Amino acid sequence: MAADWAKQAPGNGWSVLELPFNSPQNDFSPLPFSDGRLVFTSDRSSSLGKENYKWTGNQFMDLYIVDPESASPQSFANTLNTDNNEGTVCFNNDYSEIYLVRSVGAYKGDDQYTKIFTASQTSGGWSEPRPLPFQHDKINYMHPALSADGKTLFFACNDPEGWGGYDLYMVQQSSISESGWGEPKLLTRSINTPGNELFGVIDHDTLYFASDGLPGMGGLDIYRTYKMDGNSWAPPINLKAPVNSGSDDFGFVITQQTGASTSAAPGTLISTGYLSSNRPGGKGGDDVYRFEHRVPPPAPVKIDTPARGPIVYKMTLDVYVLEKIFADPNDPNSQVLGRKPLNNAKVEMMYGGKKEMLKALPEGYFQVQLAENMDYEFSASQEGYLKNSAKFSTRGMAKDPANPVQTFELEIVLDKIFRNQQIVLENIYYDFDKWDIRPDAEPTLNRLAEVLRQNPDIRIELGSHTDCRGQDAYNQNLSQRRAQSAVNYLIGKGISADRLSATGYGESQPAVSCLCSRCTAAEYQANRRTTFKILE
Repeated sequence: MAADWAKQAPGNGWSVLELPFNSPQNDFSPLPFSDGRLVFTSDRSSSLGKENYKWTGNQFMDLYIVDPESASPQSFANTLNTDNNEGTVCFNNDYSEIYLVRSVGAYKGDDQYTKIFTASQTSGGWSEPRPLPFQHDKINYMHPALSADGKTLFFACNDPEGWGGYDLYMVQQSSISESGWGEPKLLTRSINTPGNELFGVIDHDTLYFASDGLPGMGGLDIYRTYKMDGNSWAPPINLKAPVNSGSDDFGFVITQQTGASTSAAPGTLISTGYLSSNRPGGKGGDDVYRFEHRVPPPAPVKIDTPARGPIVYKMTLDVYVLEKIFADPNDPNSQVLGRKPLNNAKVEMMYGGKKEMLKALPEGYFQVQLAENMDYEFSASQEGYLKNSAKFSTRGMAKDPANPVQTFELEIVLDKIFRNQQIVLENIYYDFDKWDIRPDAEPTLNRLAEVLRQNPDIRIELGSHTDCRGQDAYNQNLSQRRAQSAVNYLIGKGISADRLSATGYGESQPAVSCLCSRCTAAEYQANRRTTFKILE
């Protein structure tokens, strides 16, 4: 397939040209700025930072701006570039806001993790960037892309709860959330794979992105898709050669569209833009290229082409039942290293008013032949694990004649039951001296409520812990009120009160032992936590 795409490239109307400002280092992810120049990311020798980046051996990455026909880039903004990594930006429609990626870590000089920051344009340049509030620690967030109305942000993330590698997510601004943002949602399996999906760019209703998990020509390839009804997306289409190559190709952005259709006269310009690639023939690592898409010449007439029968479309869903792999198998609060198949799990499948009982293969998966315009719900169970469910829908899925056979994947992760062990509930924070549930804690408690609904036989204890600062009696009382607030929230979500108990532990069970006057901010935070425990 890849070889056929390469053979067809010379006559398909696409052309790719390297640009003069590339360096022997990495230059990538260009995006047009308000004055027509390009903002891009580079780790060339003029970037800030006294040490080299551990992952590349080059300078840390900075943002640059350049006339696309020039060979002399300049630093984009002194208030945005720092000694750490900065890169892969997007802007709102009037260029008054910027979203960028910056490396952040637990200590000075830690460049292991990245987060998305935002800043506003001021009379003096740009404001101090601030991280978006929905991001978690020790997870990489990168490659922001903003919808045309500025209300939806797409990004890539390697959250271990995703579908493998880096996945694409979307999150919407919310006027009812205290943080101003809703809860990020993982894009569907038609886009995300067990491989890496990265470098999303939005162009009107079309999403361009790079993937090494979909059928391609090697490395990262560039694909396009568009939103359909509900939460479904059209099957991604590979842009083929010469846009894609056997190397990494990504960062595709259209800067001009003429409105010409493919039925216009051959040679008519359809669109122009930029992409990034580390293909052979460039100046070094990643390079920036300009592309043109023109109406191709008519295809030569094929003689004695055998008649084709009707296209037979087929959709298959591979459903995987998995469990988490913990660094310490006996500690549910230890680092999640990945996931593995859960053998012989039972699965109930419901669709079209029907119900079927299925059993996963020893490899932890089973295969379903999908019907058109159908909603499916799967509920998985295994002795010693909490039940969990997942949904998949074929409603509105477009048929692609070039890919009539499509295979999708769905994962259901079952959590092992650790009885009488406290499990930390992430992202539940309280304001100082307060015990009411903040809006940014609601998604975590909503997920816990759903777990309880799917597992009606379990009872849990909600526990609240404080750090060592303050009087013992005060901390005990405050933690009890906080635990009860979490219980009351779950009761409000329809969970029976007799399945819930609240316990305030105060400062009696620190997660991290440290001399109180010398605890770090991170140690204080680790000790201020909310937990749940499945009771016997």
